[in-house]
Amino acid sequence: MDAVVYQGPQEVAVESVDEPEIEHENDVIVDITTTCICGSDLHMYEGRTSADPGIVFGHENMGNVIETGDAVTSLEEGDRVVMPFNVACGFCRNCENGYTGFCTNVNPGFAGGAYGYVAMGPYKGGQAEKLRVPYADFNALKLPEGDEHEDAFALLADIFPTGWHGTRLANLQPGESIAIFGAGPVGLMAAYSAKIQGASEIYVVDRVESRLDLAEDHCDARPINFEESDPVEQIKDLHGGGVDTGVDAVGYQAIDPETDPTDDAYDPARENPAVVINQLIQTVRPTGELGIPGLYVPSDPGAPDEMAAQGRLGIDFGKLFEKGQKLGTGQTNVKAYNRQLRDMIIEGRADPSWVVSHRVDLERAPEMYEKFDEREEGVIKVLLEP
Repeated sequence: MDAVVYQGPQEVAVESVDEPEIEHENDVIVDITTTCICGSDLHMYEGRTSADPGIVFGHENMGNVIETGDAVTSLEEGDRVVMPFNVACGFCRNCENGYTGFCTNVNPGFAGGAYGYVAMGPYKGGQAEKLRVPYADFNALKLPEGDEHEDAFALLADIFPTGWHGTRLANLQPGESIAIFGAGPVGLMAAYSAKIQGASEIYVVDRVESRLDLAEDHCDARPINFEESDPVEQIKDLHGGGVDTGVDAVGYQAIDPETDPTDDAYDPARENPAVVINQLIQTVRPTGELGIPGLYVPSDPGAPDEMAAQGRLGIDFGKLFEKGQKLGTGQTNVKAYNRQLRDMIIEGRADPSWVVSHRVDLERAPEMYEKFDEREEGVIKVLLEP
């Protein structure tokens, strides 16, 4: 079968690989109908992880069940399903407590597993024609038959729950204000989630105008372009003080607005891995809360300095302490949200599909990885169709 295979920094290729097989009696095989390119994939694509060539990418996957293991009881051939990017067992202590992003059974020595991602276990990705799903009764979420809401349902694998998760980490309450740094797919979904949850004011910080336009048009957010002036001061000037909550939807490859802009869509020389967290500490009011779903890593081969290469950041912890702020971190426990978000889509209460900018054949994956990595205007969320 065809699959998107990592070749090395800035290079992926569509290659023929072995088809997945049932390896355990609780597995199913899914014929992939939609799989997504994620901003987290770019960390591997850019060589910013220890990923070795040969990884099949793809942790945002949906499709139809075509084969089931003998122990699978809730799924049958023909079922339409979407899988959380988390691979989880369902019965370890963390899974039982709802922390499926930190399963202790699926990836020995590490809390958490995922499809097609470095250090996240032996699970091949779904940017391919077929995918093996382990612990399938637990990990596969059933969808209505047919192809309705295909784009929206595909986003249940990661970015819609992750955006929602950011607002929950920040403990956003109805009527409160929120500042979201980053208007990529997760930041846009955080803003959309904040709107659904009744936020009174939503500020979204980025520098890509097409993304800021989406935040304004679909989330009723106030766009803040950090290339124009200090985003903290822009928000405080508009809001009249610190906002109630904040979300970091950027992560460790954040751009420092105090560095000089270049003509490049993305310039690694402008990186400052701590800048967004420190801006949030300044932006959020005393005793406010910060949600940090943006990805941070314990080691970064391409870091701008030796400290960041070890996953250590220059965070203004003294100011955080002085303001009595709280923060929540960590990857999303997708199963904590995906069933409810699915039902909101079915009932017409939510439709995140507006964030999808491209749906293309799998064979165009190398081209779309390049465009997404260059942060081209209008390239927001890319869906691949095997």
